[in-house]
Amino acid sequence: MAWQPDEEPLRQLTQCLRDSLSGHDQNARNNAGIMLKSAKDSPDIDKYLAYVFSNSQPPPAVNMDAGGYFQARAAAAVMLKNDVKTAYKDMPESTKDYIRSIILVGLQDPSSQIRGYAGNVITEIVRQGGIMGWPQILSELINMVSNANGSVSTQAQEGGMSALLKICEDNRRALDKQYQGQKPLNFIFPKLLELTTSPQARVRADALASINIFVPENPEAVISNIDALLQQLFQLASDPSEDVRKHVCRAFVHIADIAPQKIVPHMEGLVDYMVTQQRNDDNAELALDAAEFWLCVGEDEKMRQHLGPYLPKIVPVLLSSMVYSEDEIVRLEGEEEDYQVEDREQDIKPTFASSKAGRLTTGANGEDANNVNGAPGSSANSIDDDLSEGEIDEFDDDDDEFGEDPEQQWNLRKCSAAALDVLASVFHEGVFQATLSYLNNNLDHPEWPHRESAVLALGAIADGCMEVVEPHLHKLTPYLITLLQDPKPVVRTITCWTLGRYSGWAAHLDTAGKRQFFEPVMDGILKKMLDPNKKVQEAAASAFANLEEKANTELTGYCGAIVHQFVQCFAMYKDRNMFILYDCVQTLAEHVGPALAREDLVSILMPALLQRWNKVSDQSREMFPLLECLSYVTTALGRMFSQYAGGIFARCVKIIHRNLEDGVFAVENPGFEAPDKDFLVTSLDLLSAIVQALPEGDSAQLVAGTPSFFQLLAVCMRDTNNEVRQSAYALLGDCAIYVYGQLQPCLPTILEILIAQLEVRQINLDGETGYSVINNACWSVGEISMRQKEAMQPYAERLLEKLGSILFDEKVPESLNENAAIALGRLGLGCAQYLSVHLAQIAPAFLRAIKKVTWLDEKLHALTGFMQIMLANPGAMEQSLLEFFNEMAQANSKIVESPLGQPFAQTFQKVIQQYKGMISDFDGFLGALPAEQQSNLHKLYSF
Repeated sequence: MAWQPDEEPLRQLTQCLRDSLSGHDQNARNNAGIMLKSAKDSPDIDKYLAYVFSNSQPPPAVNMDAGGYFQARAAAAVMLKNDVKTAYKDMPESTKDYIRSIILVGLQDPSSQIRGYAGNVITEIVRQGGIMGWPQILSELINMVSNANGSVSTQAQEGGMSALLKICEDNRRALDKQYQGQKPLNFIFPKLLELTTSPQARVRADALASINIFVPENPEAVISNIDALLQQLFQLASDPSEDVRKHVCRAFVHIADIAPQKIVPHMEGLVDYMVTQQRNDDNAELALDAAEFWLCVGEDEKMRQHLGPYLPKIVPVLLSSMVYSEDEIVRLEGEEEDYQVEDREQDIKPTFASSKAGRLTTGANGEDANNVNGAPGSSANSIDDDLSEGEIDEFDDDDDEFGEDPEQQWNLRKCSAAALDVLASVFHEGVFQATLSYLNNNLDHPEWPHRESAVLALGAIADGCMEVVEPHLHKLTPYLITLLQDPKPVVRTITCWTLGRYSGWAAHLDTAGKRQFFEPVMDGILKKMLDPNKKVQEAAASAFANLEEKANTELTGYCGAIVHQFVQCFAMYKDRNMFILYDCVQTLAEHVGPALAREDLVSILMPALLQRWNKVSDQSREMFPLLECLSYVTTALGRMFSQYAGGIFARCVKIIHRNLEDGVFAVENPGFEAPDKDFLVTSLDLLSAIVQALPEGDSAQLVAGTPSFFQLLAVCMRDTNNEVRQSAYALLGDCAIYVYGQLQPCLPTILEILIAQLEVRQINLDGETGYSVINNACWSVGEISMRQKEAMQPYAERLLEKLGSILFDEKVPESLNENAAIALGRLGLGCAQYLSVHLAQIAPAFLRAIKKVTWLDEKLHALTGFMQIMLANPGAMEQSLLEFFNEMAQANSKIVESPLGQPFAQTFQKVIQQYKGMISDFDGFLGALPAEQQSNLHKLYSF
């Protein structure tokens, strides 16, 4: 016989459940909370909760009106879901069976709220128990939704479909796993397709939403049903429900991404369809899903050319979608002066440090990452459900503590601008021509929303249409500068961004052109950095950082005006805009370098930075960009930074020490939150910059005055985080160059750590950051070897083994092979005898890697050391000797003839004499080289 509740406990529980939601009796609510907490100890509590929740009418034992009983049911549902979430695995099987047998009744309840609760409990059971913990639930839900026997109500069908959708969302990958040779997805995907023909619009929409969960992953179930899916999408394209059409648009976007060949034949019809859907003014979500199609197709190299014939249709709808909506206009109307208002903590964007790149790697990629509010950007990253079956994601989607700033949300306006940007980069003049009339009609429009959207459009096409816009910039630029004075902050904001996008053109004009265009642009943006509106400040600072990147050294002559403006910004800005101001300062320092090292500039810039430095706490995330900014400033100021270095150096060491201690404590106490590794990364990088920038004696004095310095560095070299180790090895190499005297006593310990970690096989799985760790480790080996020389002999064999494994590994990046070759050659400067026995094996790989290295001092050192190895075992070069001479013939004559090149050339003369004595017809041997290389050898080395 099925389980039945006892009447008295049922009555008491129902009363407590109702009282727990009482809005007018605090005592009753408190007492109910206590009673419910104690009731959790009852072995049948979850059965009682399921019973109350699933019964739509009060049981005979419960004397309660309909409203009170509904409250009790709602409380029972929430309590049951929480119990399932926290204790399902420990529930007795009889309890699980009962809940599973009765909970489906809740999906048929007349109340949509109760149906929603039932779906939540069902999906939580599947989350906790896994798909195979309740395998029949899928078929039961599908049967309910399809209403095969005609007895299920419309509400029940919708409730069942909603629950099925939630299960699909939570178990995307689990459903595509094999269980006893079968994948549940292969069963449910065709069923979902059938459900898209339901007479209920809500069911059709949720069935399509479920399908869209799986399509992007392109599993077997999608591949085998994609033609049927396409046919059904064409049928649903004219569905009267906007919700259904929204999911139709999403499905087409997903298919375009995974199977573009299926989309291309239908491009004309799809363009017309998406344009129509995007013009839906009443449903921004539907319009956004349609707009995503242009972005998806425009970014696909195989598909985007097929959009060319339809630009006259596509571009106008993108432009019209870039105008702020009426709701947004109302929200923006009230934005005026707010520069004196303090920022809320939740408004300040988190900033993440960028660790020092591996040596011999390229610098920043130059992408424009400084998008401002309302400017083109990318949609939020999707959350990957890597949770194993039954594993729970700790955070629910609706648990955001603060909510999202409307300006940061991905929306139709941003998507359209981003799509226009992408299309401009593909079609150039075609997009410009389709945009031109819009610009002409709206750039000076009397209504600010149209004026603003035209400026946004002009900025969006900047990168892709620069050549065709350029002839118009002589007229457009002065007009944009006038818009910097627009009464609406939002217009000033977007104008800053657009001017930043075109600043590269103005920066590289001739002297007269700079005076006419670049200087007014620069001056205009600088002044807007002090705008009374904080969003305009942010946009102007971001635009100026963009201008700095594009103008580069062209800014050298303007440092005085720029620094004076920055200093005023430090006095005016609240916390949030400080982050982008740091970026402006460091970008200036990066591009103009020593031009900042003027007494008049240093005397105002450093106090402004130090005032902030003294205000920011060691635990603040603002410390990351501040430390990073100071690293660039230190490098630019060089010796002039000496007067400020002591306190900054000491605080960096203190931050490292504290974070290492907290990290150990967090490991020993799992409940304690581990400190952010960026504190270590940025502090190590600033220490590197200081050690490099100061006069050698000053750097040595700072390090010598910090007894724990190399102990802390050794701990960082062993850190589990790649970025921390990468920066630690960068600092180690700098210490070898600039404070070798202080480093030397600590080398036995440090070299043992270094050798243990110089293992590429342990890094392969860690990706590029792992390679950068080894890159910097190799570089530091070479720098230490340059100074340790013979003292490296105890480590030579082990280092050769590690460096050789890198040289012979074809999978590692070229830069790492090059660094390993440089380190190996430098090791030869003091350990030639120990390495020479392996010369025949290492020579081919060494020469293959070193030939790609630029002819600078590092290459000279490496080849000098390699030649010393050759002199210790000249016979071992038999197979590689001609290749060696060929490489020597490629040398840069200026380098060879410089004082730096003298030891290199002298060593090479010894090599020549050695092989002249060993090879009877030495000239004939060199005759195998190309004539040009023979001639170069004679010119470079006079033999």
